[in-house]
Amino acid sequence: MNESINSLVKVYESHRDPQTAKSMAAYMKNQFPFLGIKTPLRREILKDFMVTNPPNKDWVPLLWNLPEREYLCVAIDILSKIKKTLEANDIILIENCIVTKPWWDTVDGLATNIVGYLFKKYPSLQEQYSIKWNHSDNIWLNRTAILFQLHYKQETNETLLYNFILNHASSSEFFIQKAIGWALREYSKTNSASVVEFIHNHDLKPLSKREGLRWLNKRTIN
Repeated sequence: MNESINSLVKVYESHRDPQTAKSMAAYMKNQFPFLGIKTPLRREILKDFMVTNPPNKDWVPLLWNLPEREYLCVAIDILSKIKKTLEANDIILIENCIVTKPWWDTVDGLATNIVGYLFKKYPSLQEQYSIKWNHSDNIWLNRTAILFQLHYKQETNETLLYNFILNHASSSEFFIQKAIGWALREYSKTNSASVVEFIHNHDLKPLSKREGLRWLNKRTIN
């Protein structure tokens, strides 16, 4: 581990809170250990640290290999800070992060922020990776392929989004059904008629339909 990461880890360790860590681990089904540092403090520590320690992408795999879950979130925060400096071949690093110790907390941040940005900046990456990920046996790569356009709004490739959804429409996997619903719900804020028609004309799982229409139904009620 390099000197900067050692210094950063020492700062986080000084804020370790075992009681909060226990609650945070329980929320995540006790799959990962935690330091017990909540998001606002975690980000404040990193912000202060970066004043004298400019971050770089080499920190990401080092942080990702640490056991406590907060360090993976710190790595994503760093990627968000430096994403404009990332190059096309950094998709290999991002893909490795997606499939290593995966759960929604890390995958969603990578998919909607980092991958979404890289695929827009480097269209050839989208062509090369999004279809491959959508057809992968790894559900977290599937979820990433469905979610990477989440913030694209009018720039959403509707055909691609709908095709990726239909490839997994019959999935019994909760995280895929939820991703489909989330992607449709966000896109409904841009093109509600299209989403309503798509949901009406295709056999989606009830969870996906419910989540996909939730924003529109809430607007109707209000």
